[in-house]
Amino acid sequence: MRGKMKRKIKLLLCCLAGILFLSGCKEGNTKIVLYTGFGSNEVFRIEQTSCSLPELMVYLTTTQCRYEKVYGQQIWDTSLNGVTLEDNLKEMVLAQLSQIKAMTLLAQKEQVKLTREEEEKVREAAEAYYGGLSEREIEAMGISRDTIRQLYQDYALANKVYHYLIKDVNPEVSDDEARTITVEHILIKTYTLDEKGNKTEFSSSKKQEAYNRAREIRQMAAEGQDFNRLISTYNEDTESQYSFRKGQMNEAFEEAAFNLGKGEISEVVETECGYHIIKCITTFNQEETDANKIQIVEEKREEVFGQKYASFVQGLTKAMNTALWEKVSLIHDEQVNTTNFFEVYQEYMGDQIFSQWI
Repeated sequence: MRGKMKRKIKLLLCCLAGILFLSGCKEGNTKIVLYTGFGSNEVFRIEQTSCSLPELMVYLTTTQCRYEKVYGQQIWDTSLNGVTLEDNLKEMVLAQLSQIKAMTLLAQKEQVKLTREEEEKVREAAEAYYGGLSEREIEAMGISRDTIRQLYQDYALANKVYHYLIKDVNPEVSDDEARTITVEHILIKTYTLDEKGNKTEFSSSKKQEAYNRAREIRQMAAEGQDFNRLISTYNEDTESQYSFRKGQMNEAFEEAAFNLGKGEISEVVETECGYHIIKCITTFNQEETDANKIQIVEEKREEVFGQKYASFVQGLTKAMNTALWEKVSLIHDEQVNTTNFFEVYQEYMGDQIFSQWI
């Protein structure tokens, strides 16, 4: 039931592969070409910059090993609607590297460059990461020191242009916009799920029965019956308590919750999940509010960047080496377990672009 924050920058990440590589079409200012003059290890090209297979394999292998460290190697046996997790991972990595390469072009446009000190840190980071790899890992990914140095240089340049473009974005965030509240709730569902997770909405009569039951529960709560006991008896949600700020929940649920005082109970609230009875537990926490302000500012900066980036990338010419891309696969080798590509970068450069990559 809980809504997720939808940062525009994350949407760009998730969709970028499709934006850049829809072969054989032209839409708006986007120029997409079928190009046959690729180098033997060239996966894609955006204008005059390109991504090599070894570069791709560093990102792909790092992410693969991270997944396996948490979930085990059997994770690659899973699929959804005929699409394997391996294919999903490949598309995610393609999106990440596509964005990095496009951002290096954006840096050129904005005349953003690395300083000599930054270039030296890039070199040191590349030496540290490459020096920590085994011979088998180097061979399996097909990389050299230059591969890692180029990746770190692109990453640092992308990071620098990101901060350059959002440097003047410093919005004021009020306590009300940033405050977190905590509520308990009881959900009476108005749908069913089959064994495949497909959702079927209740008929009108069954929905009316659910509403009547929710009203009865709300009346019991209003009469002073223990809310936790009502939760344990009637709640059909997997969770009974939520902490959130504005913009993170279903609109109707959120509006009702933020209008409650501490200890107050809402009327029956309808969402796409069903009917809710909400009780407010806390209305304000200064420490959480201050932390939320920082997060909200960052989200607004990412939104500004996302708008500028989307406008820029639509005018670029892109080409995908489909034949090579279709041959790319994960490395299944117990001697290949590198996971610290991004941590080494952070250790030496002291910054990052997107924390979800780490």
